[in-house]
Amino acid sequence: MTSRELAAPPDALARANGYEAPPPRVGFFTDTSVCIGCKACEVACKEWNHVPDDGLDLLGMSFDNTGMLGANSWRHVAFVEQQRPLGNQDPGLTGLPTGPSGLDHTSEVVEARLRTAPRGGSELGTTPLPTAPGGGAVQDLGMPTFSRPGEGSGPESRTDFRWLMESDVCKHCTEAGCLDVCPTGALFRTEFGTVVVQQDICNGCGYCVSACPYGVIDRRPGDGRAQKCTLCYDRLHDGGQPACAKACPTESIQFGELDELRERADRRLAELHGQGVPEAQLYGRDPDDGVGGHGALFLLLDQPEVYGLPPAPVVPTRFAPQIWRRVGAAAAAFALAAVGAFGSVVIGDRR
Repeated sequence: MTSRELAAPPDALARANGYEAPPPRVGFFTDTSVCIGCKACEVACKEWNHVPDDGLDLLGMSFDNTGMLGANSWRHVAFVEQQRPLGNQDPGLTGLPTGPSGLDHTSEVVEARLRTAPRGGSELGTTPLPTAPGGGAVQDLGMPTFSRPGEGSGPESRTDFRWLMESDVCKHCTEAGCLDVCPTGALFRTEFGTVVVQQDICNGCGYCVSACPYGVIDRRPGDGRAQKCTLCYDRLHDGGQPACAKACPTESIQFGELDELRERADRRLAELHGQGVPEAQLYGRDPDDGVGGHGALFLLLDQPEVYGLPPAPVVPTRFAPQIWRRVGAAAAAFALAAVGAFGSVVIGDRR
């Protein structure tokens, strides 16, 4: 079965849910170049899907207090502090108080204006202060003057560290290993092309956990049933978008039809390359990769392994037919050898 056939939503399920024809496959496009690490997606996911709190466990090595995806973390914002210069990127600070060239000049101009401005008003446009009762001037209590963030530090205080932030989630693979190995049918592909776990059918066997090349799916402690992102299947039925995408303030997480998201990802990649970010790359975009392509695409600013993602994932069940053919051939060879050995023994006894 080809990747495109595997990606096709089930017709029967679409009709059962009121669709005359299967709707287009949907998914995520996560643009890590605009992620600010606010974790709004994590919170929105937990609130909407009633995912339990997994505790405030500060890892001691990062601001990331989640660590990885799991049964109680269907969204995980990775924080990667990296000692690497920006290269040809323009950080957008030139000419600003915190910029490399405008810091000293701008701050001197602002301070000069503040020093020369009368206490009752300012050439910067402030409203004149009121007079005290009796017509006297308002007493100067020595309140702090206007200052901007970073005004007290120069370019020499900056470092070459940068933050790489990425909101990770289930990839909703075209060829989903978790779905292939599930013995109870608890995992199924929806009419939107996503993969969902039915909690009332899952028996907690854990086969799906070992079949996922990304380490996404996990069993919940004390419950034992498998848990992962559903791409807010219930919200899709009402024409809405997943809670994480709805909550993202920078539109780092974008939801839509998968074909359109792929085109959008290609345009964004070309834009970043044109802006001098040659290391930008797409992850999960290729439909001919080891999982048939993702239902969740990622634009990364470094190699996948920097974010904790496998560089060349392969669904374990992809080679199952070949394995069974070889097992059958080996079994047949052993059977023939046994028959031959038994036959030689019987002939020897007759002699």
